[in-house]
Amino acid sequence: MIGSPVCGLRTGGHLGRQLATSMTCSLSTTSNGGSSSRSRSNSNKKKREKVIVISGPTGSGKSRLALELAKRLNGEIISADSVQVYRGLDVGSAKPSPIERKQVPHHLVDILDPREDYSVGQFFEDARQTTRDILNRGRVPIVAGGTGLYLRWFIYGKPDVPKATPEIASEVYSELAELQKKWDWDGAVQLVLKAGDTSAQLLPVNDWRRLQRRLEIIKASGSPSSAFEVPYHSFKQKFDKTSTEGYLENSSGDGAEQLKSKDLSYEFICFFLSSPRSDLYRSIDYRCEDMLSGVDGILSEAKLLLDMGLLPNTSSATRAIGYRQAMEYLLRCREQGGRSSPAEFYAFLSDFQRASRNFAKRQMTWFRNEHIYHWLDASKPLEKVLNFVHAAYSDESGNFVVPESLRIEKDLSTRQEVLQLKAYRTKNRHFVSHNDCSEILDWVRRTQADAMTLP
Repeated sequence: MIGSPVCGLRTGGHLGRQLATSMTCSLSTTSNGGSSSRSRSNSNKKKREKVIVISGPTGSGKSRLALELAKRLNGEIISADSVQVYRGLDVGSAKPSPIERKQVPHHLVDILDPREDYSVGQFFEDARQTTRDILNRGRVPIVAGGTGLYLRWFIYGKPDVPKATPEIASEVYSELAELQKKWDWDGAVQLVLKAGDTSAQLLPVNDWRRLQRRLEIIKASGSPSSAFEVPYHSFKQKFDKTSTEGYLENSSGDGAEQLKSKDLSYEFICFFLSSPRSDLYRSIDYRCEDMLSGVDGILSEAKLLLDMGLLPNTSSATRAIGYRQAMEYLLRCREQGGRSSPAEFYAFLSDFQRASRNFAKRQMTWFRNEHIYHWLDASKPLEKVLNFVHAAYSDESGNFVVPESLRIEKDLSTRQEVLQLKAYRTKNRHFVSHNDCSEILDWVRRTQADAMTLP
């Protein structure tokens, strides 16, 4: 929407069980011949406060790990999830439960109405300020989420792009608001293209907030957003240069310390949770099923969005995986007078699961290029992973190495894994026969038959 100018690692396997008896986990440290330079390096690191970052693809268990870690470290969790910011969108975003939020403070959760948009720039400001506040209270900030751009800006900083004056913001709002009312996305893109931002055509369709910001930047600076340096790129160039000189990281992400520059605001200790791909996909498929179970699942939340007058794929909230597919399904049901066949429901479920798996794949591709992360195998027992991360945080050398027993490769490492992934097929555990979705179809008839179909 155009803006006005004025937070079981997995539910299955070892990780869904209760915490086992505490296990010790030793940290391997690397030796360095230059003891004096290492001493200076360690001295610099001690001056910087530590911030833990835990990420991973959807359904990997990062929230569970962050919660248990926060309990051990007297920490507070900052959500880096672009959907958890919205009130009422609980099931589809796997939001922490009220009980979990009482156990550990969570931040940037339930801070916005779903009709409002939220940008990466806003997240940067909110998350950095919250981090400072947590540290000032003598507690440990744990940033957990899977929104890659949020985390990139949070760690490396945001571009030095000028803010629009109230006058410019009002002017841009006026120019785009009428086009949005007419649903003329192509016309709006052409407007920004003519103003000088040739990359506007690459934006996702109906991402009006980002389009608005592009036009504001041009009017405020005379240059497109691409003209401003992104801090992450300079850090990546340093890493690439180091790699070409022979200091290559291994495929699991160790060697990430090479990228930890003294120029970063904090000592970021970053972990990426993943599982063997076929196991991850199975977990995601089951998770989608779970989100549809009961009368208060993701369909109920999608109904809420439609009742607010929102349409799928028109705002930050309605572009989110799961909500977009659920809204589209309910709109079709409304057009049919609240009717849906089992085949139509299963087509929606399949679409939801496929979109979720594809999203996880995109997340893994994104973070594969983020060299600051240590990759951990989320299929291992939670207690073992938890002990390692806790020890890594306490380690003062900054040279910890992920043990082989917890390490997972960034890429598919064997031919067998590739073949398993190619042969992967969804096998539902709850929704199998036509009768299994009867409760949902009854709910659709009761709630959607008289619902207004939006133009």
